[in-house]
This record gives sequence, structure tokens and C-alpha cells, in this order.
Amino acid sequence: MARGKLRIYLGAAPGVGKTYAMLAEAHRRVERGTDCVVAFVEHHGRPRTEVLLHGLEQVERKELEYRGSVFTEMDVDAVLARRPAVALVDEMAHTNVPGSRNTKRWQDIEELLAAGIDVISTVNIQHLESLGDVVESITGIRQQETVPDEVVRRAGQVELVDMSPQALRRRMAHGNVYKPDKVDAALSNYFRPGNLTALRELALLWVADRVDEYLQEYRTEHRVSKIWGSRERIVVGLTGGPEGRTLIRRAARLAEKGAGGEVLAVYIGRSDGLTSASPKELAVQRTLVEDLGGTFHHVIGDDVATALLDFARGVNATQIVLGVSRRKSWQYVFGPGVSATVARDSGPDLDVHLVTHDAMGKGRGLPVTRGARFARPRLIGGWLTGVGGPLLLTLLLSSFAPEVGLANDMLLYLSLTVCAALLGGLWPALASAVVGSLLLNWFFTPPVHTLTVNDPQNIVAIAVFVGVALSVASVVDLAARRTQQAARLRAESEALSFLAGSVLRGETGLEDLLQRVRETFAMDSVALLERQSDVDPWTCAGRVGNGSPVERPEDADVDMPVGDHMTLALSGRVLPAEDRRVLAAFAAQAAVVLDHQRLQNEAQRARTLAEGNRMRTALLAAVSHDLRTPLASIKASVTSLRSDDVDWSEEDQAELLASIEEGTDRLDHLVGNLLDMSRLQTGTVTPLNREIDIDEVVPMALGGLPEGSVELEIPETLPMVVVDPGLLERSVANIVENAVKYSADGTPVLVSASALADRVELRVVDRGPGVPDEAKERIFEPFQRYGDVPRGAGVGLGLAVARGFAEAIGGTLTAEDTPGGGLTMVLTLPIAPGHPPTRADLPATAVS
Repeated sequence: MARGKLRIYLGAAPGVGKTYAMLAEAHRRVERGTDCVVAFVEHHGRPRTEVLLHGLEQVERKELEYRGSVFTEMDVDAVLARRPAVALVDEMAHTNVPGSRNTKRWQDIEELLAAGIDVISTVNIQHLESLGDVVESITGIRQQETVPDEVVRRAGQVELVDMSPQALRRRMAHGNVYKPDKVDAALSNYFRPGNLTALRELALLWVADRVDEYLQEYRTEHRVSKIWGSRERIVVGLTGGPEGRTLIRRAARLAEKGAGGEVLAVYIGRSDGLTSASPKELAVQRTLVEDLGGTFHHVIGDDVATALLDFARGVNATQIVLGVSRRKSWQYVFGPGVSATVARDSGPDLDVHLVTHDAMGKGRGLPVTRGARFARPRLIGGWLTGVGGPLLLTLLLSSFAPEVGLANDMLLYLSLTVCAALLGGLWPALASAVVGSLLLNWFFTPPVHTLTVNDPQNIVAIAVFVGVALSVASVVDLAARRTQQAARLRAESEALSFLAGSVLRGETGLEDLLQRVRETFAMDSVALLERQSDVDPWTCAGRVGNGSPVERPEDADVDMPVGDHMTLALSGRVLPAEDRRVLAAFAAQAAVVLDHQRLQNEAQRARTLAEGNRMRTALLAAVSHDLRTPLASIKASVTSLRSDDVDWSEEDQAELLASIEEGTDRLDHLVGNLLDMSRLQTGTVTPLNREIDIDEVVPMALGGLPEGSVELEIPETLPMVVVDPGLLERSVANIVENAVKYSADGTPVLVSASALADRVELRVVDRGPGVPDEAKERIFEPFQRYGDVPRGAGVGLGLAVARGFAEAIGGTLTAEDTPGGGLTMVLTLPIAPGHPPTRADLPATAVS
């Protein structure tokens, strides 16, 4: 059975009309004869949307009872039994009532699609899972109902439903979205113009990315290599030189001029070994381009211009930004340079920007190469000059200047030998000397057209010519060797300097270091492997790269041992022996970084143990001092009752028994807090969170407090929270008891609760002396008591235990000043999933 097709109307904000657009599409399909039914559509009391439901067949909803209330949800079984061609399912991100077939409505949609039914659905941009943090930072509200991005991306069609912020606010003011009593709050909070503009931009960018994915898939399937300028993508070619920062900033400015512009910085590294670029400078440029919203890429290619153009065409770039060459004028003899080559071969569909900078024309270091001291074009030019040049010169001299003289002929041939040495090195120069001497002897040394030399002076002249040619070739070759060695040593010194600098700066990121190794040596992947002994298997301590994971040193192309049981494994190519010297330094540093991270973990564990010792010391102090008071009271009362010397009256006996009971309760409370603090410190508190109503727990926490000391204001309409009831009760009990202890005489403590965004706030308000700002955090530390509270009043653990339990159940506990004097404790608890917030500035219909 073929899978059904999914079409989604993506709303930029609540109220833009996505449900209206879906129903309008349904009417168009019905008019064309398509079997289309309404599986679930919520009109939220909007008259224009409700009118569009008329004339469409609606599948009866399923009623579910939950906590004494009846809710309606989409009846998946009824829709499957009806089996229409197209089903309309509104509010894709909705969380179904417990007891439904699936937890989420998008899972219901997946069942319909699997059954071959086409589905048209709706969702708002703020409900996409990947955008949760961004939407929360914009609106201050965390969306509890979300849809995985992949579900939306799999849709055959995604249509954006958009509206300008001003138009949407006018629509709301006219009562077309929410009821009149909710409009003012919504307009002044969630639906502010800034919020709506930001949500609109998120929606446009998300849809643009989706369209871009479609385009890339199409280009790949149809093998389209030509650049389509549908979106400005700017590739920045980096060399690792100081001009890179200027190029990146220039490209960012170009991207800002076009909507949705994208910057891709790329460094082309040669495959022949250690890069000559500064690793430190590349790291700075990587950070800069990422800070400006672009991406950094490391590509391997021997021909820089070709690799850069291939990369640009592969990402469908529209522009390339390059710096004006740093080569000196005379260096253009050896070729036009990367910038000119890219501009020449880019074609009409790719614009090339050459940007001036401070380093242009000041020269640049030669790249480090091995196996050949000169690039392939120079070698070819050297051989052509060394072999073809003498032949061409002989033809010219024989045809146009046969009487120049042997001495002049030798100088001309010698000049060709020098040119061959400059271009190709030793061997082309030697070939030029040999070919030139033979041609001189054959064509210009009497007797001509023979290899015989009659005049001894001519023999000396030819010998001098060969000697000078060989000497010049040797000198040029030696200079090339020294240049190569100097360039390589410079690259090695910069790599080691960067490594030493990271040690001095205390940089301890293992992945960052391995990434530097991968980029420095142009590898596919780098992994740090270790094992406990010679017979134990290897384990991976850290890994970066895109290649297949290396599990053993034997599987790597290069492995650098670090000690007996650790090795740095690199995959991608085999490194020459001279590179292993620098690689060994990186491997040693990787081992140091790993040891440093483990020492940090050990230090953290040591700090935890030290804190435990401090807690035990404080516990002993508390036992020796604070627990003795209730024990002494109990002991004295019991001794008095057991005494035969005194005839106690019934009133006296009752008073002594009450003293025993009070001391026992105090002792039980102190011991309970001590045990709770011990559990928190050792991490043995395991909350069993479940959905509860807060008004079921808070009254139970107030038991044992003096009558009339607490006023309770908890609305019945509060959403449910997800907490551990037992831990919440203990936390609230400690908070309220502390407030009662410090509250002014005769002034009751107020305990109130309210819903705000995705949380419920429980506020415990007292009218006591209050706490200064600098001491508000200190009062939550164990064994801390503020003010002149008597020693027998407690050991200073109540608030510490309360905060510990609050954090264990996913909440927070903070202290605020009470207006007019006093202290307010604010306990924040998470709302249960599927229970939308009732905040006035975001009506419930805005998040469903």
C-alpha cells in the first residue's frame, strides 16, 4: 500500500489563518470531487473559521474522561474505518488526553499516512522542536507541545501562512482571534510587534532552508553542475594569512545585502603534508566566521584554484571572495596566481570579488612540499626550456644569425640553462647543458655537422660552458633545497608555537586539539586510543573527523604511540617520516590534555569528599550542641516524672508530658533534616515524579504549625505539575516553618500559588525582618542561620534541604524581598506536559 502524502500549513504565529487556509483548500478539493473529510479541526470560536466547516463531512470525535472531566480527541479508528482520500487534522503539535491511542497528534497523523490516507495539517513555527530555545529567548515562554522537525521535513508540501505583525495585531483588535477580555493582555505581551517580527523571520528562514534542501536534492538527482543563483552563497578563499579576517568581514557585509545570504569560509590544504598556514591564525579566522554566522570548511586539494571552484560549485555558491595576491611582481613569471586563475575559470554564473588588503604585494611563504621541490607546471616549464629551448634557439641562430660567433652562441645557450634551472631545478638544467653542448658542437663548432672539434680553444670553451651550466644548476638546486627546508621549518615552528601557546594558556579541550591535528596534517579523522594493559582492548578517549571510526592502531594509516598504552591514530593518508616529529609533539600534548581532564575530575571528586568531611564535622557540631537542648528537656521531664520525692499534680504531669512531646517533635525534625541533608550530599535522593495538583500537597505540609499562623491561597484552576509529592511536601514544610519562625508576632504567613508561562510559582510571604541581598544565597547553605535566632531553634538545615529537594524534582527555590518588609520564598515547579499555561498574555489557544 502506498503511503499517504502530507501537506502542512506552517503558521508564522498564532492567528495568522493557517486553519482557515486548510479549510479553504478542503473546499477546493471537494469541488473537484475529492473525498475529503474533517478528522479534527478546532475553530476556537472564530466565526469565519467556523463558517468554513459547513459543507465538509466531519468524523465524530472520541470522548475521553480524565480526572472527572470529559475531553474530545480525534477518533483514529473511525477515520481509518471511513478511509477517505484526504483527512484534515488540525494542530499537529497537540498532546492527546491520557488514554488516547497515541501520546501526540502527529503520531495519529503518521498512522493515517501509513494507511495510505493523504493528510492536510497545521502547525506553528514555535512548535518545531529545534526552535524551542530560540522561541523561549524571544517570547519568554517555553513551548511544551512540540513536533520533531523531521516529521515536518518529510511532508510533501509545506506552505507558509504569513501575515505582517501590524495586520495580525489589527485582526486581534477586531476580535477575530481571541475573545475581547484576552485581547489587551495578548497584544501587550506575547503579540508585541518585536515578538511577531522575530517569529516571522524564523518561519521564513526555516522554510527557505527546506526549499534549499529540495533544490539540492533535485540538483543531485539530475546531476546539475551549473550554478543556480537562487540564494546568495558567498565562498571566502582563505590562505591562513593575515588578510583572511578582512575577507571574512567583507563577505559578511555582502551577505547582509541579500536576504538569507550565507558565508562559507574554506581553506584549501595540500595533500602532500604539513600545511604552511599558521594554525593559530586559522583558529582565529574559524572563530570569526562562526561568530558572523558563517561556516568554516577544510578541503584537501593540490590545485588550489580547481579545488576552490569545485567546492563553490558543489555548494551552489553565487560569489567567491578572494584577496589580491600577496606575491611580488617578479613572482608572476611562474604563473598567474590563484586569484587570476579562479577569475578566469569561474564562468559567467559565479562572481569573483578581489579584495585589497594590507598584505598584498608583500610576498608570502612558499608552501611546504615533498617529493618535488617545484610545482608540476614549473617542472614542465623547466624541461621544455631545458630540452626544447636549445632546439628552438639552434633553429633561430641557423636561419637568421649564422655569423654571431661561437662565444655569443655559448652565452645564449647558457642563458637557457640558467632559465631551466630557475624553473625546474637540477635535472632540467643538466639536460639543457648536455643538449646545448651537443648542438653547439654539431652546428657551430668547426668542422660543423660532426662531433669532432679541431681547435683546442673550442674544446676548452665547450668544457667551460658545460662546467658553468652544471655549477649554475647546482647552485639553483641548492637554493631550492634550502628554501624548501626553511619553509618546512617555519611551518613546523608555527605548529609547535601554537601547541606551546595552548599549553601556556591552559587550553584543555581534547577535541579542539585533535581537530588541530586533523587540519594541520590534512587527515580525515584523528582518534586518541588507550588501553589499561597489553591484553586489554583499545578504547577511544576522543575522536574528531568524518572518516570511519578507528578502533585499533593497526586500522589507522598513521599511529603515534604515547607511552605503552596510548596512541594517536590518524586516518586519511600515510605521512612521510619527517612529519612524525611534529606529530609526536601533538600526541604528547594530547596525552597531557587527557591527563589534565582526568585530574580535574579527580579534583572535583576530592572537593566533593572535602565537602562531605565538612558536612560531617558540622553534623558532629550540631549533634553536640543543637541536639542536646531537646534531649536535655526530655531527660529532665522524664526524671521529674519518675521521681518519688515529689507528688506532681495532674496539671504538672500534663506540662511535663507536653515538654517531652515538644522535645521529641523537635528532635525528630532535627534528625529528619540531618538525614535529608546527608541524602542530598551523597546523591541518593531519587525523585518519583508524577502529575499532581499542587493543592493536594501543600495543605498536608502545613500540619503541626500553630493554628492561624498560615493563610493559604491556591486557586483550583492551576494546571497540574510534575513533581515527587513526598519531596515537595518536605520542601514546602521547611519553607513555611522557617517563615513562621521569622515572621512578626501575630502576622500570619501567606502561602499563594499562580501559573506563569510553563511553570507554577508557590510564594511563601512573611513579614519578618527580611534578609539583605548579599545574604540571600548564604541562607540556603547548610548549617547557616541568619540573625539572632537561639541555638536551640534548629541547626540551619531547613532551607538547604528545601532547596535541595526543590532542585531534585526539577524546580527552583529563590528568595525575594517582600514589599513593605519581610522575605518571600519563591518555589517554581514545572507544569505537566499537555497542560497549557493560563498566563494572561498567552491564552491557551495560542499554544495548542
